[in-house]
Amino acid sequence: MEPITTALAGISLFKAAVDGIKSAIGTANDVSDIAHYIDNLFEGEKQVQHKRSKKSGVGVADQFGVKSVASEIIDARLAQEQMREIAQMVDLRFGPGTWKSITEERARRIQAAKEAAAAERRKKIQEAKEFEENLKQFFMVAGAILMAAMFFVVMIVMMARADVDKYVPCRLVKYKKVDKEWHCNYEGANKTRTSIVVSEFCPRAYMCLYDPNSSNKIVEW
Repeated sequence: MEPITTALAGISLFKAAVDGIKSAIGTANDVSDIAHYIDNLFEGEKQVQHKRSKKSGVGVADQFGVKSVASEIIDARLAQEQMREIAQMVDLRFGPGTWKSITEERARRIQAAKEAAAAERRKKIQEAKEFEENLKQFFMVAGAILMAAMFFVVMIVMMARADVDKYVPCRLVKYKKVDKEWHCNYEGANKTRTSIVVSEFCPRAYMCLYDPNSSNKIVEW
């Protein structure tokens, strides 16, 4: 047999739940014996109220559907009346305050579910932010490693070339822009000195051809 929740919906689901509670409440030992009917009752009532609220903002062209609007209003009010009737029946059968306890516990669980869902959404957003930040850090580190590797490759190449012409590291000691060019002076081991002219900027370091006491290669300004 197909479950009520899949076979029926809205006011039909609600009425079936009411009939089920009325037929079973007399022989029920505790609330759990009619719990599935109560679940369907709340679900049906929620669907009825939701359907009515969806139609509350209809356009002008839809306002003349009097039969449909009247049916929805009547269904919603009947649902409220029968809810009160079921509440009284449950309290009479299982003691005063039973229905209030049921509705409060249901509201607590709904709120807990909403909070859990919100916490899960916040967790996913935070995880996404952390992943993005980690990805940025990864590319920054990878870029730095790549730059260092390229530097060492250049150094190795320059050192290999030094077997033919010996080169030594030189540091920038003086620079000046003349017209649109940069004149850069460098100094290395044993007063190795040299000058270069570049169009953009002077590098802080430069591999100079080893030439001790080469002061004549420094441009003076």
